[in-house]
Amino acid sequence: MQDNSLSIAKPSESLLSQKIGATLIAAAILCSIIASSGQGETQPELFFWLIISLVFSGGIIFSIPYYKAIPGIKNNGIMQSPATNRGAIAWGIAILMTGFYIILYWFPYYLDGLIRIMDPISMILRNKVSDQWFLYGTFYTLAVLIMGIRFIGKYRHSRYQILRTFSVMFFQLGFAFLIPAFLLKLNQPEFYFSYFWPLKYSYLFPNDIDYLIKSGNIGVFMVFWGLVMTFIATPILTYNYGKRWYCSWICGCGALAETLGDPYRQNSDKSLKAWKVERWMVHSVLVFVTLTTALLWLNSWKSGTILGDASGLFSQWYGFMIGSVFSGVIGTGFYPIMGSRVWCRFGCPMAAILGLFQRFKSKFRITTNGGQCISCGNCSTYCEMGIDVRAYAQKGENIIRASCVGCGICSAVCPRGVLKLENMEEEGRFEPYNRHEI
Repeated sequence: MQDNSLSIAKPSESLLSQKIGATLIAAAILCSIIASSGQGETQPELFFWLIISLVFSGGIIFSIPYYKAIPGIKNNGIMQSPATNRGAIAWGIAILMTGFYIILYWFPYYLDGLIRIMDPISMILRNKVSDQWFLYGTFYTLAVLIMGIRFIGKYRHSRYQILRTFSVMFFQLGFAFLIPAFLLKLNQPEFYFSYFWPLKYSYLFPNDIDYLIKSGNIGVFMVFWGLVMTFIATPILTYNYGKRWYCSWICGCGALAETLGDPYRQNSDKSLKAWKVERWMVHSVLVFVTLTTALLWLNSWKSGTILGDASGLFSQWYGFMIGSVFSGVIGTGFYPIMGSRVWCRFGCPMAAILGLFQRFKSKFRITTNGGQCISCGNCSTYCEMGIDVRAYAQKGENIIRASCVGCGICSAVCPRGVLKLENMEEEGRFEPYNRHEI
């Protein structure tokens, strides 16, 4: 008999690694609190390397069991753990994350000491001292990279999961962190090439476009890039690949949800009521941002003589309610309670407009082989968008839903190979299709 002892992580070893990793990350959080109290201003370099080292080592040690185990999904006990099933630990993490976002957005002076420890790296990358948003961007990118390593270990039996995780890590590090910082160092406008309207709503506002155009050739290219990606690339790519090309391969919001939010994906509400609320909310946000953009351009065209300050108030309220409260505080802080795609599911206007394309004009679908389905329910349980995948699989129906982000986890956790992500001809996409008969 073959000895697999070297390829299987023993439960005691896994538990020990997770405890050590969690302890180191908790120590990093404690150091961050101490730095925020003022100590970070007096010894910035010490606290910077201490926090970064604790976070990285904690994340790597926590991920080791996934690489030592035999490839395949191991979710044993995830529904009983107080950290991953809305227990006391999960609520504590949610309160901590929500509190951090509230302080970050509206009381950043409480984080002055923590912000100062980022000055050395901020000076290297941007040639200016750190602010709350650079602090946030650094922590955000670290979370995607470290938890991305964990994610790859957990799903390394799936080539699709490995590739798309490397993709979101690459776009977050390069396009959403390093390139914007480098542009500032060159005295150019800070611009995120992986975000565009309506998710980055201000990139289509007249004031922002005017500012970019006046900044020179690079600014003109930024405007051109945003317009092309919004009105040309988005429809074409979504038609050919569904919304997954963006939501699960490029978007920074999706990157954080897929990596940091992975332990909580099973907490998404699968009820019919949640689906109805989701449809109204996400499309209302899309209408809100579209109306706001149209009013701003109308007012700009008429030199402010029609609506006065009303269009500006629309923009301010959208930025506060959607840009700050929803996408930031609720969208991320509620991961442990409502699942990892709260913002993507209920509030993201980009997800809404991509979903409309995907539902009515796209080649993308998830095909099912109903004859192989054993009704284990893994697909529905781990769908972060709250789709009852099993119901489609049992009937052998193609899954064509506006909310599906094409993450492919339903296929990855299926023990029978029932589900497959496909890009096929548009005709007949709603008809049952058994790929095993071809």
